[in-house]
Amino acid sequence: MSALEGSGEDRQGEGGPPGAGLATGEVARRLGVAPTTLRTWDRRYGLGPDVRTDGRHRRWTPGDVARLERMCALTATGLPPAEAARMARSEEPPAAAPPGRTVVGAQRSAARGRRRAGSGLQLGDVRLECRGVARAALRLDAVALDELLLAAIAEHGLVAAWTEVIVPTLQAVGRKWETSGEKYVEVEHFLSWHVSGALRRASPPTVADRPGATTLLACLPGETHTLPLEVLSAALTERGVPVRMFGGALPVESLIAAVHRTGPAVVGLWAQSRTTASRPLALHVTAMEWGVRGARRRPVVLTLGPGWAGQAVAGLAHPSGLAEAVAAMESSVSS
Repeated sequence: MSALEGSGEDRQGEGGPPGAGLATGEVARRLGVAPTTLRTWDRRYGLGPDVRTDGRHRRWTPGDVARLERMCALTATGLPPAEAARMARSEEPPAAAPPGRTVVGAQRSAARGRRRAGSGLQLGDVRLECRGVARAALRLDAVALDELLLAAIAEHGLVAAWTEVIVPTLQAVGRKWETSGEKYVEVEHFLSWHVSGALRRASPPTVADRPGATTLLACLPGETHTLPLEVLSAALTERGVPVRMFGGALPVESLIAAVHRTGPAVVGLWAQSRTTASRPLALHVTAMEWGVRGARRRPVVLTLGPGWAGQAVAGLAHPSGLAEAVAAMESSVSS
């Protein structure tokens, strides 16, 4: 059972009366935390729901969820959980303000809380899962992040999860890093590491080679951004295509040797930036031949990544995204 599904207690409450609120598992998915985290916050800090069906099952109202969202935002700034919980509880709507506390004071306190929580990522109009993944990454919550990534891949498939959940979150982290004076580098590294691990865990077993059907994936010399190739490798393996993955910054002589030794049907060359995209090397690989005289073969070469934008190589395809790259490589292998 996935931890995102919650305990039996929460699942039994899914069929509660209309308007009774959300079950713990659903709230956890929305916030990007593990259900066990919500139960801990309830037990330790009094951040539990106001409603429990039959006196036992947790049902979270919009007000409960708003309080939890404040807790998540405050802990993402580095505030200790106990202090964050105290602030989250104190930032109730004005009607719930404690005796002696003015409405204006409550509004000012809430505004201060929002400013303190301003380190959240600007995601825009994205899937709900993006917000959960982003919150887990900002909190450096390894357990919740793994659960959310694997759940997104299981629900949407590798290609859609990458395109619609993982990439928007990675881009938001990158923007936050660029605009915050070298802060949040640890968040980007943390998120990238866990994405890589999730891709490996979600990938099927390696596909055995078939004559003339092998694909070769490598980053060009000097290029260290491997995640896009990792998800391409996983997606091809999922479709039964044999893959040879060489990862980041493969030296020129090693790339050439790998092509000669494997005789791939397709070679994918990744460049994240224009400085690593090498047209001469791509053309050189395209011209390579192997096999017996009179029946020699050459690979189909695809230029992959934003580094090739604006400097197309004549005769070489440049897929615009992951789905297009998967389709092009599958087509080349089967032809």
